[in-house]
Amino acid sequence: MAVPKLNLSLVVITLNEEDNIARCINSVPFANEVVVVDSGSTDRTVEIAKSLGAKVYSNEWKGYGAQKAFALGKAGCEWILSLDADEWLSDELQKEIPNVIQTGGQGHGVFAMKRLSRYLGEWIYHGGWYPDWQVRLFKKGAAEWDANETIHESLKTSSSTALLSSLLYHEPFKSIKEHVDVNLKYAGLLAEKKFNQGKRENFAFMIVLKTLFRFKMNYIFKGGFRDGVRGLIIAWNSAQSYMVQLYEIYKRTKK
Repeated sequence: MAVPKLNLSLVVITLNEEDNIARCINSVPFANEVVVVDSGSTDRTVEIAKSLGAKVYSNEWKGYGAQKAFALGKAGCEWILSLDADEWLSDELQKEIPNVIQTGGQGHGVFAMKRLSRYLGEWIYHGGWYPDWQVRLFKKGAAEWDANETIHESLKTSSSTALLSSLLYHEPFKSIKEHVDVNLKYAGLLAEKKFNQGKRENFAFMIVLKTLFRFKMNYIFKGGFRDGVRGLIIAWNSAQSYMVQLYEIYKRTKK
């Protein structure tokens, strides 16, 4: 039975997401159009997206905010659902979003949803990973991406934001190695961004103290220990990447 299409554009940016893109697109069967903006995939991402009916555009990578802003400009529907390729809608969210759209947003133009992440085969409910509220659904014109944000991009809006009750699923890493590699990459980018914004680190011993506190915060205070060995790995990796970030700022400060 065909699913009725709604006045909704699903918008996704990609780079080598052949393992994720089909799951993402297939979780939004009610989208009237699917817009995929790719920044140079060398795997089957583009092929798979096109086979699922997506409109695929190629755009040179200039940062997360700029890429998502470009992708938003290609969307033609009244409503926008902006997902990362490693995200997908739960069955409950697949019912809740159409209800929101069919009722005109019930006075709201922007919606956030709880994101639940799976790590090494298990759902993670603690350590600062949940609830991980994400603004993903909005009326076109009610929100926009800041093209100047190169990392940790966020939607800018002056509209009231309503909260959806159902879950958005997320699987950010396939392995511990990928987790470490991505965290270290982001640590360098965040260090550069924060240093340019005026952040300084003058004392090496403070890097140690702040790193230990970050681990304690995520593993103990935020309950990471309740997720077993996965919670330990997550807290350790978070502290490690934070240490690298602080050290990079420290090096720049001393120069």
